[in-house]
Amino acid sequence: MEVAFAPQFRKQFKKLPHALQEEALEKIELFRDSDTHPSLRVHKLKGVLEGRWSFSVNYRYRIIFMWERPYKSAILLAIGDHSVYE
Repeated sequence: MEVAFAPQFRKQFKKLPHALQEEALEKIELFRDSDTHPSLRVHKLKGVLEGRWSFSVNYRYRIIFMWERPYKSAILLAIGDHSVYE
């Protein structure tokens, strides 16, 4: 699957500690290979973020994304702790 990165995602990613960046890259690769892998805990978002989805980097950090060309490619929009949902 193709994955694109929104400018906001790139800015947030650069501010993360190096170890967390590496962990996030591993999860992004896993998402590219198998977007339904159980460790990602992919789920739809509700409320203000309806129409967007999220997957886990670890227990604290999440990546918010949007599907393009239904379920064939994704745009990563934001990365961070639960404050990215605000």
